[in-house]
Formats: sequence, structure tokens, C-alpha cells
Amino acid sequence: MTEKIKEQILAVRDTGRTNMFDTNMVQLIAFQMEFHELVDFIETNRSDYVRFIMTGK
Repeated sequence: MTEKIKEQILAVRDTGRTNMFDTNMVQLIAFQMEFHELVDFIETNRSDYVRFIMTGK
């Protein structure tokens, strides 16, 4: 996971618009924020995304 992806995840989290485990809504918000890299990352690396949300690593 790149630093850019981490920054995008944190930016979505900071909106407070969704539970970060609701990956479909996270992807929608990311798309609206033009974070297309994050949308693709969640689609192809969902387990890595969840691991980051749970552990910060």
C-alpha cells in the first residue's frame, strides 16, 4: 500500500460519512472525492484495506 492510498483512506475517514468497514460506501465516497486509486485498491486488495483499518499497518 502506497502512502498516497493511506492518505486517501484517512481523508475518507475524516469526512465522517461512513463506517470504514462499509467498503462499498467508502468506494463511493472515494470516487466522489476523485480518489480513483483508492477505489481500485479496495477492489483488488480488500483484505489489505481491512487490515489497515483494523491495525493501521
